[in-house]
Amino acid sequence: MDARRRALRALLAPEPAAGEPAYRRERELALAADPRKRGNYERSLASARRSAAIDYLPIKLDIENVSRCNYRCTMCVVPSWHKGRRAEDLPLDAFKRLIDEQFGLIEIKLQGIGEPLLQRGEFFEMIRYARARHIWVRTTTNASLLHLNENYRQLIDADVNEVQISIDGASAEVFEAIRAGSVFERVLANCRRINGYCRSLGIERTKMWTVVQKRNLHQLEALVNLAADLQFTNQVFSLGLGDWGLQDMQERNAAAGAEEELDPEALARLVEFGEQRGVRVRFWNVAAKYKAGDTATLCPWPFERAYVASDLRVVPCCYIGNPDVFQIDGALGGERSFAGVWRGSAFRDFRQRHLDGAIPEICKGCYEHS
Repeated sequence: MDARRRALRALLAPEPAAGEPAYRRERELALAADPRKRGNYERSLASARRSAAIDYLPIKLDIENVSRCNYRCTMCVVPSWHKGRRAEDLPLDAFKRLIDEQFGLIEIKLQGIGEPLLQRGEFFEMIRYARARHIWVRTTTNASLLHLNENYRQLIDADVNEVQISIDGASAEVFEAIRAGSVFERVLANCRRINGYCRSLGIERTKMWTVVQKRNLHQLEALVNLAADLQFTNQVFSLGLGDWGLQDMQERNAAAGAEEELDPEALARLVEFGEQRGVRVRFWNVAAKYKAGDTATLCPWPFERAYVASDLRVVPCCYIGNPDVFQIDGALGGERSFAGVWRGSAFRDFRQRHLDGAIPEICKGCYEHS
């Protein structure tokens, strides 16, 4: 690994918007809420990715409530779907059954490939249902709908723990070119609404999230300034573009991405600049690769969490995020439970390939020398 890549890996990683102490406190409340949960959590930690056959339920899940979006972002797979929709929304009852069955959960990300606020009231009810069990809930939004029906208030009042808001340009020209279908000034106004509401309550819940690419690479400092102006206290720069396991997306985003142009020293200076503006600047480094041959460097996803799509099919991780590309076994429902899939032969074989170094084809892009 070259020095530049090592320097990129050394950049500060994201923290919970409300801080690590808040996350740990909520985790303890979750573990105390169900006597089965702590034992499950301890078995998960003790497993250390040593076996494909596991005796615990996942401690984290990504749950996709909708697979549709009102934007057509240039780096996203959604524009390739008919009318920007892959499948029907996740029913509220199905979400509740999943949460009830997965008693080991301490954290969920409630969003997938799509804009979660399109589901309106059921989305907020999902958050409330999980939070009543002290499950830490993160979500991501493009902020385009926060002004409707005071969604910004409804989202915060549902007691969500973290809201990642996607802002990929510091000017209307750059932002609207990347996030096709957007209105820059409306998004900024909605960010001010939700951040102002959080500030009035004395809480921190939001995080500005920027996917770095060639089109916005020249605006990184301006984006930190924008974050401060919008009253964000947290900002994350995501340093690579995903491909959802699709060759055409890999080629397109490889051309659009800026990974080879990133300057670790310049990025590190953004942290200092953010501190001057009252913004914690951090980096999500998807360029960091896993490595076969050592359980400590294997991808953790197959051993601790999974992704449940809106049509109740199980996907190994959010980097794929689309069961039409790859799924583990069949859709949930009837006799097929998530626990059955999690502990079943298909998932066990998938884990074993990671352990054996015979990395599944769909996962090779995330591993070194594969």
